[in-house]
Amino acid sequence: MKNLYLTFRAAILWAISGIHFVVVCLFLMLLAVFVDPRKNDWPQRLFFRNILRLIGVKLEVRRSAGFDPARTSIFIANHVNIFDPFVVYSAIPQFLRGFELESHFTIPVYGWLMKRFGNVPVPADSSRAGLEEMIRRSKHAIDSGISLIAFAEGSRTRDGHVGPFRKGIFRIARNFGCPIVPVSMVGSFEFFRTGHWMIHPGRIIVYLHDTIETKGIDRAGLDDLRLRVFEIVSKPVEDVLRNAKQ
Repeated sequence: MKNLYLTFRAAILWAISGIHFVVVCLFLMLLAVFVDPRKNDWPQRLFFRNILRLIGVKLEVRRSAGFDPARTSIFIANHVNIFDPFVVYSAIPQFLRGFELESHFTIPVYGWLMKRFGNVPVPADSSRAGLEEMIRRSKHAIDSGISLIAFAEGSRTRDGHVGPFRKGIFRIARNFGCPIVPVSMVGSFEFFRTGHWMIHPGRIIVYLHDTIETKGIDRAGLDDLRLRVFEIVSKPVEDVLRNAKQ
């Protein structure tokens, strides 16, 4: 009986949030024709937060004392499921854009929307031209005061653990002299697991850790930076997984 209830509840949550997603996306698309979405943040932020509410997420944000909310930064977070952009966009108090596979920009309507909103394309084949375009757009965003979010694992977790971070985003941050903010999403895996459709409403805690400077880091120190950020991001996640097994 309990399983039947949980299944029914998940189906209702998907339906309600899905209808809201389609309706508001159409509205944002129409609005983006007339108003540059890079200069009009509040409708998008409200939309993302409402999706989380409708799907059953209670969001809590914990900021470290060393987090500087006023500085344009590159945020680096763990990657859990399709709701990650909604979570980080709702939690980070800055105008924010993300990295997205270049192939997504060719999808009718959606691709135009992502380009119009200012997301940064990531080439699938790591071609020189594609990488140069990604770097150019990233620098333009940072120079314009737009912070960026990167899921440095490159793929969503299947077991709840944080996977190794790729080096590219750290190289970009160092070359730009842009600070990094590690971000931990705790509770997302328990809420919704990639590869499954069941929703378990609950609390997601987002940790915005201390802002880390990248100026002055040489090539030899880049890997140390990557490992340091990985340890910061993964610790709250691993602590919860460890406690769940006890």
